[in-house]
Amino acid sequence: MERLKGQVAIVTGGAQGLGEAIAHRLAREGCRAITIADIKVEKARETAEEITRATGAETLAVQVDVTNEEQVEEMTRETVRRFGALDLLVANAGILIAYDITEFPAEAWRRVIDVNLFGYFLCARAAARVMVNQRKGNIIQINSKSGKKGSFRNSAYSASKFGGIGLTQSIALDLAPYGIRVNAVCPGNLLDGTLWQESLYEQYARTQGLTKEEVRLKYEAQVPLGRGCTYEDVCNVVVFLASDEASYMTGQAINVTGGQEMR
Repeated sequence: MERLKGQVAIVTGGAQGLGEAIAHRLAREGCRAITIADIKVEKARETAEEITRATGAETLAVQVDVTNEEQVEEMTRETVRRFGALDLLVANAGILIAYDITEFPAEAWRRVIDVNLFGYFLCARAAARVMVNQRKGNIIQINSKSGKKGSFRNSAYSASKFGGIGLTQSIALDLAPYGIRVNAVCPGNLLDGTLWQESLYEQYARTQGLTKEEVRLKYEAQVPLGRGCTYEDVCNVVVFLASDEASYMTGQAINVTGGQEMR
């Protein structure tokens, strides 16, 4: 349908996993240009090349640590230099480190907050400065159901995501006079996703005293619709929020959780 025809987008954490899936979907929905921003620059380049081959969209791969102010600013400047505008920021970059509160290393806790919350602030601020001058734009944060409800032995991640919803609502108020919308998407457990496969099953098995197979069964059993969240489930909502169909929505945190979270 090309609901995003002609848009220029940045996707942070776009090299792999959910970010990669979002970037591909944005291109299929008509974005004319997409910046793939990731700390893993070689994978970002591969993803960018794949998108261009598959869709014809222009792409730019940049190495960005979202906690580094100058790198974030340069990512935004280079996007505008290359493509002439910035219509959409998808702030997807994030990390998860899980421990019981009595055992949580302070530096690890702070690192999660730095990437997930401070990094979101830096990216949103840089994008907003461009969008205010344009008097249009759209910022979407990839949040989590853990931004709505505390997460067992996962305090840093949950705290960062609760903060992200507050930041989303506050930025939405700041930018509404300029016609810029700011929303968050709160996925459920992406049980077949890269983060779970490469990290979370192992972390949750360690912190909860379960096998990896038991972890999956536990999290599936918590979902009223009986399955994990998929990349496509999340992409569907991202595209809706980025389109004119959501033109009267700002400051929202939309659950994509199969009924697991309803607030």
